[in-house]
Amino acid sequence: MRLPDLEAWAIFASVVEHRSFSGAADAIGVSKATVSKAVTRLETHLGQSLFHRTSRRLTLTENGKTLAERAARMLAEANAAEEAARDAATAPTGLIRVAAPMALGLLHLTGPIADFIAAHPGIEIDLHLSDAKVDIVAEGYDIAVRVADLPDSSLRARRLGPVTAHVVAAPAYLARHGAPTHPAQLGEHQCLAYTNVTGPWRFTGPGGAEVAVRPAGPFRANSGDALMPALRQGLGIALLPDFIVGTDLKAGTLVAILADWHAPPVALHLMTPPGNLRPARVEALLAFLSDRLRPICASAPQ
Repeated sequence: MRLPDLEAWAIFASVVEHRSFSGAADAIGVSKATVSKAVTRLETHLGQSLFHRTSRRLTLTENGKTLAERAARMLAEANAAEEAARDAATAPTGLIRVAAPMALGLLHLTGPIADFIAAHPGIEIDLHLSDAKVDIVAEGYDIAVRVADLPDSSLRARRLGPVTAHVVAAPAYLARHGAPTHPAQLGEHQCLAYTNVTGPWRFTGPGGAEVAVRPAGPFRANSGDALMPALRQGLGIALLPDFIVGTDLKAGTLVAILADWHAPPVALHLMTPPGNLRPARVEALLAFLSDRLRPICASAPQ
């Protein structure tokens, strides 16, 4: 039986990650010719092209796209195996790349990460905050924090608990416009929309009734936190998670409305790339964040 050309697969994964032969060569410390030969060797063995090559551009073929994630997975597994062997004899060290939503990251993640770094001086963390969904494997993240109803996926997910979403408005807005008593009435109001959640606002209410409403209003943003100043000024109604609006609800600067109607359930998850092997530093941060982030879900109905 012919053994797989693991070196060629690893080099292919590096070319995909760095989007060029020269970038991959610089990253792994070999010549560009070595990278080119390894990819050609793999293509010859597979009997198919992995890249479209021009003088200015390198793009994956359809077959290349299909195999890119598997190559990244093989490389990640190999790196994790080596790191696990090293970590078994030493304290966890090295870089951890983390992706998280902007508001949740600023409000609830940066403090725990600072505490973790203080307790583990050999670890570095690269935190990427964005409400855009990231491709963990393709972009090289070790952990992604997500608030979602997750579809089936090859990624590994650790569910921390449910997250409640509230329909909220400022008292000043409700004094001027009144409070809707049914989701269908939201069409008569100014709504502030979080654009990373596409489609209508959906609700389930008494007796299992279901309603979908398309919000319209003066302000849209791809960050839930960006809507807060407009909300507090009484410019409209928004549908946002408890970890963004909870403090304002307790302080009375915002009021929850439509309490008998509920948005589709979502939960807080810690996502990791596929595979069973993870470096000790990643396992340590996963366990730490699991404990520190679960209180965000504590007030949500189970």
